[in-house]
Amino acid sequence: MADGVVLLDTYFSMFGMRARLALAEKGIEYEYKEENLGDKSPILLEMNPVHKKIPVLIHNGKPKAQARFWADFVDKKVYDAGRRLWTTKGDELETAKKDFIEALKLLEAELGKKPYFGGENFGFVDVALVTYSSWFYAYETCGNFSVAEHCPKLMEWVKRCMEKESVSKSLADPKKVYDFVLFLRKKHGLE
Repeated sequence: MADGVVLLDTYFSMFGMRARLALAEKGIEYEYKEENLGDKSPILLEMNPVHKKIPVLIHNGKPKAQARFWADFVDKKVYDAGRRLWTTKGDELETAKKDFIEALKLLEAELGKKPYFGGENFGFVDVALVTYSSWFYAYETCGNFSVAEHCPKLMEWVKRCMEKESVSKSLADPKKVYDFVLFLRKKHGLE
């Protein structure tokens, strides 16, 4: 892929039109790459592995707004599956457990060997995800599984984050979160 700005898009997308309009207003030259949404290109899947949607704005070979993609993934996929772990039973609970672990594995793959999601520095995605770690105990207990067993590198990341005073002083105690979840389960007739 050439240096500069590349827009992965499809002609009829209103969201792509926004990107094209914004680039035109800013006077930014870019290479337009039409995407077939029925047969998504490898570059689209690589540059937007979370949503696999267009538009994707690429600058010097790197997708822009990638941190927002991952934070949105956390707020939708991790939150939803986590909530279902303590609000469901039976087959629904098993599906929630599978979805939750799958979401964490995707995040673990994105983290890779970096200390933080943004690289060397604690950043936006780290802030978005680390707060969920205070709920892990409740999720694990309700779902009868271990995050560390499925995602050991992610748990190493949690420990690294917890070494930061800003994190350790801001997060709720996991046992208190679990007590709160038990209260809610009883209140809603799930216990």
